[in-house]
Amino acid sequence: MKEEYIKWYSPNLGTEIETLVFGHAGHPVIIFPSTKGRHHEAKDFKLIESVRWFVEQGMVKIYCPDSMDAHSWYNRSVHPADRVKNHLWYDKFILEEIVDPIRRNHGYQKVAVAGASFGGFHAVNFAFRHPDRVSHLFSMSGAYETKSFMDGYYDDNVYFTSPMDYMPNNNHPDLWKMRIVLGVGEWDICLKANQDLSALLNSKNIPHWYDLRKWAKHDWPLWNQMLPHYLSLIHQ
Repeated sequence: MKEEYIKWYSPNLGTEIETLVFGHAGHPVIIFPSTKGRHHEAKDFKLIESVRWFVEQGMVKIYCPDSMDAHSWYNRSVHPADRVKNHLWYDKFILEEIVDPIRRNHGYQKVAVAGASFGGFHAVNFAFRHPDRVSHLFSMSGAYETKSFMDGYYDDNVYFTSPMDYMPNNNHPDLWKMRIVLGVGEWDICLKANQDLSALLNSKNIPHWYDLRKWAKHDWPLWNQMLPHYLSLIHQ
Protein backbone atom coordinates (compact mmCIF):
# COMPACT_ATOMS: atom_id res chain seq x y z
CA MET A 1 0.00 0.00 0.00
CA LYS A 2 1.54 3.27 -1.11
CA GLU A 3 1.89 5.85 1.68
CA GLU A 4 2.96 9.44 1.15
CA TYR A 5 3.70 12.12 3.76
CA ILE A 6 3.09 15.72 2.69
CA LYS A 7 3.87 18.89 4.63
CA TRP A 8 3.27 22.40 3.36
CA TYR A 9 2.59 25.94 4.48
CA SER A 10 -1.12 26.65 4.30
CA PRO A 11 -1.92 30.21 3.20
CA ASN A 12 -5.45 29.81 4.60
CA LEU A 13 -4.33 28.64 8.04
CA GLY A 14 -1.11 30.60 8.26
CA THR A 15 0.81 27.58 9.51
CA GLU A 16 2.38 24.37 8.31
CA ILE A 17 -0.02 21.46 7.86
CA GLU A 18 0.70 17.74 7.58
CA THR A 19 -1.21 15.10 5.64
CA LEU A 20 -0.84 11.38 4.95
CA VAL A 21 -2.04 10.02 1.60
CA PHE A 22 -2.66 6.31 1.09
CA GLY A 23 -2.98 4.66 -2.30
CA HIS A 24 -2.02 5.13 -5.93
CA ALA A 25 -5.40 5.57 -7.64
CA GLY A 26 -9.15 5.49 -7.12
CA HIS A 27 -11.97 7.62 -5.80
CA PRO A 28 -10.60 10.29 -3.44
CA VAL A 29 -11.66 9.93 0.21
CA ILE A 30 -10.88 12.55 2.86
CA ILE A 31 -10.85 11.17 6.41
CA PHE A 32 -11.19 13.83 9.09
CA PRO A 33 -9.55 13.04 12.44
CA SER A 34 -11.47 12.99 15.70
CA THR A 35 -11.19 15.69 18.39
CA LYS A 36 -7.90 17.59 17.99
CA GLY A 37 -6.54 14.61 16.03
CA ARG A 38 -3.48 14.57 13.81
CA HIS A 39 -2.87 13.34 10.28
CA HIS A 40 -1.58 9.98 11.53
CA GLU A 41 -4.58 9.15 13.76
CA ALA A 42 -6.42 6.96 11.22
CA LYS A 43 -3.24 4.97 10.67
CA ASP A 44 -2.43 4.70 14.39
CA PHE A 45 -5.88 3.34 15.27
CA LYS A 46 -5.89 0.81 12.39
CA LEU A 47 -8.63 2.53 10.40
CA ILE A 48 -6.39 2.61 7.33
CA GLU A 49 -5.45 -1.04 7.85
CA SER A 50 -9.17 -1.93 7.91
CA VAL A 51 -9.56 -0.63 4.35
CA ARG A 52 -6.18 -1.77 2.99
CA TRP A 53 -7.80 -3.98 0.34
CA PHE A 54 -9.71 -1.09 -1.23
CA VAL A 55 -6.55 1.02 -1.28
CA GLU A 56 -4.34 -1.70 -2.75
CA GLN A 57 -6.92 -2.47 -5.45
CA GLY A 58 -6.84 1.16 -6.57
CA MET A 59 -10.49 1.66 -5.69
CA VAL A 60 -9.87 4.56 -3.29
CA LYS A 61 -7.12 7.03 -2.51
CA ILE A 62 -7.30 8.28 1.07
CA TYR A 63 -6.25 11.73 2.32
CA CYS A 64 -5.77 12.24 6.08
CA PRO A 65 -5.16 15.91 7.00
CA ASP A 66 -4.48 17.38 10.42
CA SER A 67 -7.34 18.91 12.36
CA MET A 68 -7.30 22.46 13.71
CA ASP A 69 -9.82 21.85 16.51
CA ALA A 70 -7.39 23.06 19.18
CA HIS A 71 -7.46 26.49 17.51
CA SER A 72 -11.21 26.55 16.84
CA TRP A 73 -13.95 24.73 18.72
CA TYR A 74 -11.75 23.73 21.68
CA ASN A 75 -9.86 27.01 21.99
CA ARG A 76 -11.27 28.47 25.20
CA SER A 77 -8.58 31.18 25.21
CA VAL A 78 -10.28 33.18 22.42
CA HIS A 79 -13.76 34.64 22.00
CA PRO A 80 -16.38 32.22 20.62
CA ALA A 81 -16.70 34.39 17.49
CA ASP A 82 -13.01 33.75 16.80
CA ARG A 83 -13.36 30.01 17.47
CA VAL A 84 -15.92 29.65 14.71
CA LYS A 85 -13.95 31.95 12.39
CA ASN A 86 -10.92 29.73 12.86
CA HIS A 87 -13.02 26.74 11.85
CA LEU A 88 -14.15 28.57 8.73
CA TRP A 89 -10.49 29.04 7.79
CA TYR A 90 -10.09 25.27 8.19
CA ASP A 91 -13.14 24.66 6.00
CA LYS A 92 -11.59 26.95 3.37
CA PHE A 93 -8.28 25.09 3.69
CA ILE A 94 -9.94 21.71 3.04
CA LEU A 95 -11.83 23.13 0.06
CA GLU A 96 -9.06 25.11 -1.62
CA GLU A 97 -5.91 23.19 -0.66
CA ILE A 98 -7.11 19.57 -0.74
CA VAL A 99 -10.41 19.16 -2.58
CA ASP A 100 -9.88 21.61 -5.43
CA PRO A 101 -6.38 20.30 -6.28
CA ILE A 102 -7.81 16.77 -6.35
CA ARG A 103 -10.49 17.95 -8.77
CA ARG A 104 -7.94 19.71 -10.97
CA ASN A 105 -5.30 17.00 -11.00
CA HIS A 106 -7.13 13.68 -10.80
CA GLY A 107 -10.28 14.07 -12.88
CA TYR A 108 -12.79 13.65 -10.05
CA GLN A 109 -15.44 16.34 -9.75
CA LYS A 110 -16.46 15.20 -6.28
CA VAL A 111 -14.73 13.54 -3.32
CA ALA A 112 -15.95 11.26 -0.56
CA VAL A 113 -15.63 12.44 3.04
CA ALA A 114 -15.55 10.33 6.19
CA GLY A 115 -14.78 10.64 9.87
CA ALA A 116 -15.41 9.15 13.29
CA SER A 117 -16.61 10.97 16.40
CA PHE A 118 -15.72 14.67 15.95
CA GLY A 119 -14.37 13.67 12.54
CA GLY A 120 -17.94 12.62 11.75
CA PHE A 121 -19.05 16.17 12.53
CA HIS A 122 -16.38 17.55 10.21
CA ALA A 123 -17.38 15.18 7.40
CA VAL A 124 -21.07 16.06 7.71
CA ASN A 125 -20.45 19.78 8.03
CA PHE A 126 -18.12 19.91 5.04
CA ALA A 127 -20.41 17.77 2.88
CA PHE A 128 -23.54 19.74 3.69
CA ARG A 129 -21.78 23.09 3.24
CA HIS A 130 -20.28 21.99 -0.11
CA PRO A 131 -22.63 19.38 -1.62
CA ASP A 132 -21.42 20.23 -5.12
CA ARG A 133 -17.98 18.87 -4.11
CA VAL A 134 -19.01 15.70 -2.23
CA SER A 135 -20.20 12.43 -3.74
CA HIS A 136 -20.29 10.25 -0.60
CA LEU A 137 -20.59 11.07 3.09
CA PHE A 138 -19.69 8.45 5.70
CA SER A 139 -20.18 9.70 9.26
CA MET A 140 -19.37 7.31 12.09
CA SER A 141 -20.66 8.26 15.55
CA GLY A 142 -20.68 11.98 14.88
CA ALA A 143 -22.59 14.83 16.54
CA TYR A 144 -23.94 17.70 14.51
CA GLU A 145 -24.41 20.94 16.40
CA THR A 146 -21.81 23.48 17.55
CA LYS A 147 -23.70 25.69 19.98
CA SER A 148 -22.24 23.73 22.91
CA PHE A 149 -18.80 25.15 22.03
CA MET A 150 -19.98 28.76 21.91
CA ASP A 151 -20.66 29.62 25.58
CA GLY A 152 -24.03 31.10 24.62
CA TYR A 153 -22.68 33.18 21.74
CA TYR A 154 -24.55 32.92 18.42
CA ASP A 155 -24.14 34.57 15.02
CA ASP A 156 -24.49 33.71 11.34
CA ASN A 157 -21.16 31.88 11.35
CA VAL A 158 -22.33 29.63 14.18
CA TYR A 159 -25.57 29.00 12.31
CA PHE A 160 -23.78 28.04 9.08
CA THR A 161 -21.39 25.64 10.83
CA SER A 162 -24.04 23.81 12.87
CA PRO A 163 -25.72 21.26 10.56
CA MET A 164 -28.77 20.79 12.77
CA ASP A 165 -29.37 24.54 12.47
CA TYR A 166 -28.78 25.24 8.77
CA MET A 167 -29.91 21.97 7.19
CA PRO A 168 -33.66 22.64 7.51
CA ASN A 169 -33.13 25.56 5.10
CA ASN A 170 -30.47 23.94 2.92
CA ASN A 171 -32.01 22.93 -0.40
CA HIS A 172 -28.98 22.52 -2.63
CA PRO A 173 -30.01 19.98 -5.31
CA ASP A 174 -26.80 17.96 -4.92
CA LEU A 175 -27.86 16.95 -1.40
CA TRP A 176 -30.36 14.57 -3.00
CA LYS A 177 -27.61 13.07 -5.18
CA MET A 178 -25.13 12.45 -2.37
CA ARG A 179 -24.68 8.93 -0.99
CA ILE A 180 -25.04 9.46 2.76
CA VAL A 181 -24.40 7.01 5.59
CA LEU A 182 -24.91 7.85 9.26
CA GLY A 183 -23.35 5.04 11.28
CA VAL A 184 -23.76 4.76 15.05
CA GLY A 185 -23.63 2.15 17.78
CA GLU A 186 -26.55 1.05 19.95
CA TRP A 187 -24.61 2.09 23.09
CA ASP A 188 -23.05 5.15 21.45
CA ILE A 189 -22.82 8.48 23.28
CA CYS A 190 -23.82 10.08 19.95
CA LEU A 191 -26.84 7.85 19.33
CA LYS A 192 -29.43 10.62 19.74
CA ALA A 193 -27.45 13.03 17.55
CA ASN A 194 -27.63 10.53 14.69
CA GLN A 195 -31.28 9.74 15.31
CA ASP A 196 -32.02 13.47 15.14
CA LEU A 197 -30.03 14.09 11.96
CA SER A 198 -31.60 11.05 10.29
CA ALA A 199 -35.05 12.37 11.20
CA LEU A 200 -34.16 15.76 9.75
CA LEU A 201 -32.97 14.19 6.49
CA ASN A 202 -36.13 12.07 6.36
CA SER A 203 -38.23 15.21 6.77
CA LYS A 204 -36.58 16.60 3.63
CA ASN A 205 -36.74 13.26 1.76
CA ILE A 206 -32.95 13.24 1.42
CA PRO A 207 -31.94 9.60 0.81
CA HIS A 208 -29.52 8.14 3.36
CA TRP A 209 -28.72 4.98 5.27
CA TYR A 210 -29.06 5.18 9.03
CA ASP A 211 -26.79 2.31 10.07
CA LEU A 212 -27.45 1.31 13.68
CA ARG A 213 -24.97 -1.29 14.90
CA LYS A 214 -26.25 -3.46 17.75
CA TRP A 215 -24.18 -4.01 20.91
CA ALA A 216 -21.61 -1.42 19.83
CA LYS A 217 -20.17 1.59 21.64
CA HIS A 218 -18.39 4.80 20.63
CA ASP A 219 -14.90 3.48 19.90
CA TRP A 220 -12.41 2.50 17.20
CA PRO A 221 -13.36 -1.19 16.93
CA LEU A 222 -16.81 -0.09 15.73
CA TRP A 223 -15.43 2.40 13.21
CA ASN A 224 -12.88 -0.10 11.91
CA GLN A 225 -15.82 -2.40 11.10
CA MET A 226 -17.92 0.34 9.53
CA LEU A 227 -15.51 1.99 7.12
CA PRO A 228 -14.73 -1.06 4.94
CA HIS A 229 -18.46 -1.64 4.54
CA TYR A 230 -19.03 1.99 3.57
CA LEU A 231 -16.14 2.17 1.10
CA SER A 232 -17.55 -0.89 -0.66
CA LEU A 233 -20.55 1.28 -1.60
CA ILE A 234 -18.49 3.75 -3.63
CA HIS A 235 -18.30 1.57 -6.73
CA GLN A 236 -21.83 0.18 -6.59
